[in-house]
Amino acid sequence: RGRDVVPEIRAICMEELGTWMKSYAASFLTDGYLKYIGWTLHDKQREVRLQCVKALQGLYCCREMAAHMELFTSRFKTRMVSMVLDKEPDVAVEVVKLLTLMLENMEEALTEEDCQSVYPVVYVSSRALASAAGLFLYRRARWGRPAGGPGGPGGAPRAVTVPCPPSQLHEHAAYLVDSLWDCAGPRLRDWETISALLLEESPTEGLADRQEKVLVEILAASVVQAAEGQPPVGRGPAKKVTGL
Repeated sequence: RGRDVVPEIRAICMEELGTWMKSYAASFLTDGYLKYIGWTLHDKQREVRLQCVKALQGLYCCREMAAHMELFTSRFKTRMVSMVLDKEPDVAVEVVKLLTLMLENMEEALTEEDCQSVYPVVYVSSRALASAAGLFLYRRARWGRPAGGPGGPGGAPRAVTVPCPPSQLHEHAAYLVDSLWDCAGPRLRDWETISALLLEESPTEGLADRQEKVLVEILAASVVQAAEGQPPVGRGPAKKVTGL
């Protein structure tokens, strides 16, 4: 019934199939059943695509289940990554959340090229979508580095220099900071540590010129964000998305 002419029935089928896969993984978490969700990611109706993505979120959120999805991932990853540009904002939000789960629970599933498709989303006007992309960017910066190194637990402040799609940062630093505010606000507001990094003169510990410029842009934008408490021009407050 996943191909039923009624969109609501197709959506229910995908929702229930996801539930069965979680509850009875031994019987249903197989490539033979997963392919139906993969095929239906191309459905023309928003609610059907949305239920497919949510079903996949329930699977990729657990490392144990994600380990059984290597073939599915290799076959349908291109489609999932392309859906960050879905014409329906609420679907795109859930897709970015799905990719974040993949980033956390399925190591090396996403290549740097895949991640590059998500990074620019931090600059979109929708705050819900931009914030989801901000979390992806932040997690990528942390998980992509060894513990104790820059961006890891031993070098936390430097993480703010990492998640920066640089081509647009100069003009849109305020949008990047707003996108990261919910997940990385405490680090962005750690102005004392950021200032210390900027003042570091040691050639081995100091920042390169480009890194300094990026950090200054972020520092200035975070001060404005903290003082005004408002999103930048053109980006309204997060709105409740129906159907979530």
